[in-house]
Amino acid sequence: ELAKIGATPKGGVCRLALTDVDKKGRDLVVGWGKAAGLTITTDKIGNVFMRRKGKNDALPPIVCGSHIDTQPTGGKFDGNYGVLAGLEVVRTLNDRKIETEAPIEVAFWTNEEGSRFVPVMMGSGVFARAFTLESVYAAKDVDGKTVKDELSRIGYVGDQEPGDHPIGAYFEAHIEQG
Repeated sequence: ELAKIGATPKGGVCRLALTDVDKKGRDLVVGWGKAAGLTITTDKIGNVFMRRKGKNDALPPIVCGSHIDTQPTGGKFDGNYGVLAGLEVVRTLNDRKIETEAPIEVAFWTNEEGSRFVPVMMGSGVFARAFTLESVYAAKDVDGKTVKDELSRIGYVGDQEPGDHPIGAYFEAHIEQG
């Protein structure tokens, strides 16, 4: 279903960061998270964290994630696979009524591909404090649109400061690209 959003004639996907099709993809994935009972948090760079409570909710979460933006000629599982795998883990835990000690989160990062805005790995880079929020907000695409304006336009500027979100462990399943 996610691969249909931005689908290309040869079976790939074009879902560039912070476009209308990216918003549709984000909204779909967030909807799946809500349907699985997850609490949604978005930070100021648009990174999304979908949380399933644990027995000890004060523990930092175990996170599985990746990105849902694509290259202009991206494959339908590039990035998405890690997000979908995390959602499937949560659904399985829910179906089997398994309660984990720590919370589980599924995350997706903003503009990881860097096809529309430079630098690549923007969302995770701001989260890890490799880039400042101000510098990436000012980044422009070829049409002169800024990251900040486009995040606002699609409704994905959250309240949380990037990086103010502890993580106990992070897993990212990804397709082979060699």
